[in-house]
Amino acid sequence: MVDEQLGKGGTAMAEAARPAHIPVLLDRTLDLLRPALEGRPAVVVDGTLGLGGHSEAMLTAFPELTLVGLDRDPRALELAGARLAPFGERAKLVHAVYDELPQAIAGLGIKQVDGVLFDLGVSSMQLDEADRGFAYAKDAPLDMRMDPTDGPTAADVLNEYAPGELVRILRDYGEERFAKRITSAIVRERAKEPFRTSARLVQLLYDSVPAATRRTGGHPAKRTFQALRIEVNGELEVWRAALPNALDALAPNGRIVVLSYHSLEDKITKRELVARAASRTPPGLPVELPGHGPEFRLITRGSEPATEEEIAQNPRAASVRLRAAERIGTAT
Repeated sequence: MVDEQLGKGGTAMAEAARPAHIPVLLDRTLDLLRPALEGRPAVVVDGTLGLGGHSEAMLTAFPELTLVGLDRDPRALELAGARLAPFGERAKLVHAVYDELPQAIAGLGIKQVDGVLFDLGVSSMQLDEADRGFAYAKDAPLDMRMDPTDGPTAADVLNEYAPGELVRILRDYGEERFAKRITSAIVRERAKEPFRTSARLVQLLYDSVPAATRRTGGHPAKRTFQALRIEVNGELEVWRAALPNALDALAPNGRIVVLSYHSLEDKITKRELVARAASRTPPGLPVELPGHGPEFRLITRGSEPATEEEIAQNPRAASVRLRAAERIGTAT
């Protein structure tokens, strides 16, 4: 848990980051969580703390709220800790991956929570810090780890994975049409010299993607960088475990809001929420069997995109899809 005072340098960096950090779908998120959090002592988990924009807004909007913020990135915890310091003990920050939510709240003596927020994908801070290797606009080490102290890097993936695995990652995680062509180029180039920094990879991708696609399909590095980031951080595997854990931790009438930015993340979210909102009574029976009714009620109709106005103010909201649900039942 992060509760120590930061030095002047850390605080200054946090303050400098704040104007550029616009939380995605902030007003809609607050409105969806309000019935579960407003007017009473409540606990919410921000499973993807980042720079703390959503967390700060929730703590401000709901004065009796206690917030548990999780992040695997020590730098994010440092900066968010400075931002949320004015809230004192109401903000409890934990160094953890979001599938570790049950252990994180248990460590704080919390059995159930009233709200959970997940804002998936790469954070603004990680994109903006060029030396992390998430962005393709500047040359940097090919790292891409959200927790830079743990696990293989993007360079390790490029240099060590079998060609078939690279094709799968680029195709499935990056939705890259030219996955085989790009993989062939990567294998050829890594035999000459291992990949270490992003500029060489970006040039390879530019050369591998046909000119017609470059003119209409966005930057040719975007899809491959996304795919590598998802693989390095095990994002989809973590999400498959994290969402059920979060739903199980919600108290009756508690609410969850999920912001996803990739079609596979949204499919996992949709499948789990729809399953939890369905009756488990066998078809054909005239009455609901005790204990077999729906566990959750879907609040949103399908997934909600950002408005054109929000996208104009915050381009990172362009691909967001929001889903929300409420746990059914009364406290025992």
